[in-house]
Amino acid sequence: MTEQNGDFRSGFVAIIGRPNVGKSTLLNRIVGEKIAIISPKPQTTWNKILGVKTLPHAQIIFVDTPGVHEASSKLNRNMVNTARKALHDANVALHLVEATDPLLLQCEQVVWQLLEGAKVPVILSINKIDLVKTGNVFAENLLTFQYTKVICISALLGTGVDLLEREVVSLLPHGPKYYPDEIFTDQTERVMVGEIIREQIFHLTHREIPYSCAVLVEDFKEREGGAIFIRASINVEKESQKGIIIGREGRKLREIGRLARVDIEQLLGAKVYLDLWVKVLKNWRRKEYALREFGLA
Repeated sequence: MTEQNGDFRSGFVAIIGRPNVGKSTLLNRIVGEKIAIISPKPQTTWNKILGVKTLPHAQIIFVDTPGVHEASSKLNRNMVNTARKALHDANVALHLVEATDPLLLQCEQVVWQLLEGAKVPVILSINKIDLVKTGNVFAENLLTFQYTKVICISALLGTGVDLLEREVVSLLPHGPKYYPDEIFTDQTERVMVGEIIREQIFHLTHREIPYSCAVLVEDFKEREGGAIFIRASINVEKESQKGIIIGREGRKLREIGRLARVDIEQLLGAKVYLDLWVKVLKNWRRKEYALREFGLA
C-alpha cells in the first residue's frame, strides 16, 4: 500500500448482476486484459475475480462476482455468498443489467434483495445498448430502486465505459494506492491457467457437463530452455461425464487442450506443454472438502 497525495482516490467496486449480463466482459474491457473467462452460457464465473485499473489520479479495484441467482446446490450457494461478501466489502456497487431483457423487472428481484442491505453508492449500468435502439428503455422502471447514477454502456464495444469509469472514480473515497502500477489482478498464474482450461470446457461441451467440471492445476514448472510444463486435472462427478470430456479416441480432450494451450502461451509468454487428465470425484459440488480444494468454498 502506497501513500498518495490528498487528491488521490481509491477503493473497491463490486460488480453485481444476474448470470450472463456481461460482468466479466466489462471487467476485461476496463482493465484492458483478459482476466475473466467468458462464455455464452450463464454462471461461467464461479468465484470473485479482482481487476485493478490504475490511473494518474485514482486506483479502482473491481471485483467481478458470480451471477446472483436462486441457489440450490452448495456450490451455487457459495457463489451467491461470494457476491454478497464482495458487496459488503465494497466502497461502490455496480449493478449490471441487460438492455435487451424483456423480463428484467421480474428477474432483478433477487439482485435488489442483495442490494437493499448495501450501505454504499449503487450505480445502475444498462449493458448491451448496441443491441437496442434506445439503451435506457428500462431505466425509468428500474429507478424504483434508489440508484446513485444510471449509465448506458456496451461492454463489448466500449461505448459509455469511459463515462462509467469517471463516475466510479468520483464516488470513491480519498485513499492510498493498494497495488503497484503494473499489477492488474490478484490471481496467480496457476488460477488463471485453470480458468482458461475451464473456459474451453464451457465452449466445447453442453448441458450439465461444463457445470460439473472443476479444474485443478497440479503441476506447474519451467523446464530447461524456458518451456513450461503444466499438468491439470478436470474433475467430473460421474463416469459418463468423464467419457464425454475425453470424447471418442480422446478427440474432445485433445481439442480442449489445444485451444487452451494457445491462450495459456499468450498469458505466460512462453511455450507450454499441457498435460490434461480427467478424474471422477462423485458429487463434488456437494462436498465441502472438494469445494475447498478447488478454491470454491
